[in-house]
Amino acid sequence: MDEEQKISLYDNFQSVNSVDASKYESLDVKRGLRNADGTGVLAGLTNISNVHGYVVSDSVKIADEGHLSYRGYDVYDLLGGQPQDKRYSFEEITYLLLMGELPTKTQLERFISVLDDYRELPDGFTASMIMRDTPPDIMNVLARSILLLYAYDDEAENRSAHHEIHTAMSLISRLPRIMVLTYYAQQARYNNGSMIMHRFIPGQSTAETILSMLRPDREFTPEEARMLDIMLCLHAEHGGGNNSTFTTRVLTSSDTDPYSAYAGAIGSLKGRKHGGANHQVLAMQKEIKEAVKNWEDDDEVADYLAKIVNKQAYDKTGLVYGMGHAVYTKSDPRAIICKNFAADLAQGTEYEAEYRLLESIERLAPEVILREKGTKKDMCANIDMYSGFVYSMMGIPESLFTPLFACARMSGWAAHRFEEIVSGKRIIRPAYKSMFANGREYQPLEERSEE
Repeated sequence: MDEEQKISLYDNFQSVNSVDASKYESLDVKRGLRNADGTGVLAGLTNISNVHGYVVSDSVKIADEGHLSYRGYDVYDLLGGQPQDKRYSFEEITYLLLMGELPTKTQLERFISVLDDYRELPDGFTASMIMRDTPPDIMNVLARSILLLYAYDDEAENRSAHHEIHTAMSLISRLPRIMVLTYYAQQARYNNGSMIMHRFIPGQSTAETILSMLRPDREFTPEEARMLDIMLCLHAEHGGGNNSTFTTRVLTSSDTDPYSAYAGAIGSLKGRKHGGANHQVLAMQKEIKEAVKNWEDDDEVADYLAKIVNKQAYDKTGLVYGMGHAVYTKSDPRAIICKNFAADLAQGTEYEAEYRLLESIERLAPEVILREKGTKKDMCANIDMYSGFVYSMMGIPESLFTPLFACARMSGWAAHRFEEIVSGKRIIRPAYKSMFANGREYQPLEERSEE
């Protein structure tokens, strides 16, 4: 007999794991740690960032323009430098998230030099840990690499502030390099590609380092580096309630080591409902581009969106990926910034028609959902609507989209781990109500029916 015949769970998976859905409402269970109106259950306090998308007045949730702030500074102000500004922002924002204040010029230069010093990996790490048994998903390698770096740290179980800072800084510095090396190891193993292993160039920013190591000829324009830098900034932090950051806090609250906490966060971010959603967006957009003959025809675009909403097209979930967010209602500031850069990059290129199609999807989706479902929902484009498009225009492979997110979010995860260590104080343990609260009568093995 094969495994499936021996183990009944293969046939009974749904019934064994089902809970009466009506109980969630009658017992006021906050599924997904969400209130009935979609707002998040307040689980903590933070000084790190704020994600604003609605206001609650007299217990009524009211849609509002989206705002994102890091340590009290509006993201628009932090990224307000003009393209001709040679200064890259990701390192400055990382400093702000970790240190709590914006750096002076001298402080920033010192901080960047420390990040630069950490880029080197342990001897033999690339050959033994990255090139060996490379799995098909880069996110798994990032998580594995972080866990394996534990073995190279003689003080891995040290919970002092000094060690926590050291570990976070080293991972923020090293993760982009591990990502690019893994990409080429993956290409060599699965696609018969060339194994390109450029050394990092001391003194380059994080965005420049990624592009320099990724491009076979190491060439990139200042505009490309600036765009990637902005993307890293937009992904660096997004409030304590997002799944991967909450994962960091949950693991940290158990007093586990930093390597385990950050590896767990990467596992969360990989999820298709979180950081991995960009792959869903790209795949849906690809199907729309192939199915819609005239991208300029609103009726034709809307008709296909209706098929998606009615579970007749794409993955038949009824979801229009790239639209909607857990917090943002009227607008997602990250999407607005990303969209503006996308428009500039696409103008006058072969990508311009595709950009206009994405604009049409963003504009038409709420109307289609209202028409097909009969309910009006405050919905805006999220960053995933345009992020994959921007990366594609820059020639960045799709397999790097979520890993790039992880490289950027390491800054936010570290800041939240620090705050949880200092201010959290209690292990996070929400309650689950048992449906077998009254108990079941035990039967000895020989008395149990085989039916």
